[in-house]
Amino acid sequence: MISADRIPSKMTKMGLLEIIKKEASSIHIKDIMDASVYLRDDARYMPPREQKDFIERFTRAFFNRIRDIKNDRNTYPGEVDTGKLREFLEFLDDQFQKAVEVPEKCFQKIARIITIYVTFIREEPVHPVGTRFPGGLTVRRDGDVYYCPVKDKQVNTPSALCRFCVSIQDPEV
Repeated sequence: MISADRIPSKMTKMGLLEIIKKEASSIHIKDIMDASVYLRDDARYMPPREQKDFIERFTRAFFNRIRDIKNDRNTYPGEVDTGKLREFLEFLDDQFQKAVEVPEKCFQKIARIITIYVTFIREEPVHPVGTRFPGGLTVRRDGDVYYCPVKDKQVNTPSALCRFCVSIQDPEV
């Protein structure tokens, strides 16, 4: 797994993509199914309809994103902010170390690959456009700007990735 202490002072997006693709190639359908077990447990207090939608949406998103990473043939110009990447990886390492059971470790491993990819290579929000939050609020895009309906409420949550996300608070919420 890519770690903060192995990040060079300079890194291109294409160099990071190569590392992430290698990590994505180690993810198999069983890992995604184990991660969905974790999601099911994590969503246990949601209303049944929202719970089912949440689990299906994230399981599908994990599968699709890992496939997209493995098959990505795009060229991403530019450098990665390695300071921010190191901070991000330290945060993710801490989350991974706290994971105890296999399903949560699988979830953390897959989420790590995907969030590095979308945040530092594609420069997209952690939650894809269209992601619904309680109350029916969604992440949306207007031009090159991504809006999140819950960013301000979650940005200081210790376990949330919001502080690293490229989205901004949706002013309409």
